[in-house]
Amino acid sequence: MTTFIDWLAAPLSYEFMQRGMIAAVLVGIVCAVIGSYVVLRGMAFFGDALAHTILPGIALGYLVSGGARDTLFWWALGTAVIAALGIGLISKNSEIKEDTSIGIVFAGMFALGVALISTVRSYAVDLSHFLFGDVLSVSTQSLWLILIFGGIVLLIVFAFYKEFMTLSFDPILAATLRLPVGFLNNLLLALIAVTVAVSLQTVGVALMVAMLVTPAATAYLLTHRLSTMMMLAAAFASLAGIIGLYLSFYLSIASGAAIVLTATVFFLLVFVWKKMAGR
Repeated sequence: MTTFIDWLAAPLSYEFMQRGMIAAVLVGIVCAVIGSYVVLRGMAFFGDALAHTILPGIALGYLVSGGARDTLFWWALGTAVIAALGIGLISKNSEIKEDTSIGIVFAGMFALGVALISTVRSYAVDLSHFLFGDVLSVSTQSLWLILIFGGIVLLIVFAFYKEFMTLSFDPILAATLRLPVGFLNNLLLALIAVTVAVSLQTVGVALMVAMLVTPAATAYLLTHRLSTMMMLAAAFASLAGIIGLYLSFYLSIASGAAIVLTATVFFLLVFVWKKMAGR
């Protein structure tokens, strides 16, 4: 027992691990709550595209600031909100299908980001940081930004919970009830954008969609009640963050990948259990 306690306590003796754990749990909760809407509304591809479209903003911020990472959150946040609303506008008014519009914007913006980053000599290292995250390098300032903006996202979701639920389960009913459907759609897109920006350092661009989708999808297999789904998803995401960081510490693997793989294992276990139980 003492050995196991020492095994658990050893990583927490480092401040960067403490900050990483807090960041992983906070990001997990926010992603799980917003991810519940993403799963219910079939917006996984949108979430993935949005995560990639912010890369040019991050790259530009990196170049403008001379390589400083402290200001990248604001560049990511601004680009994410603009990209989210832009994709929503193109998808709504374009003559081509929504997924095609998203795919075009996604590919073009991501290529622009790679092109900008490739102008830096050390682009390989920097691109790896942007793509796969680095939760263990989260600073105290970054932790406060995650806490503040993550809290704002959760408060807005709480304030518009009934409206978002109606819009997600029955858009026709939402229109019939004369809810401001356009405003609510744009607000949800903006919340997804803020969530992506908040989660960037934890899991990175490439793995962002996994944190939005996987814990929520796991919870969806267990319940169809939205409030319960959000709580279960938050629990799965938080646990995945904690276990993933322990795996990262002891196995020397990328922290973002370890977190996502843990969340994926949870999904597979629940999926297999449901199949075996015949439910």
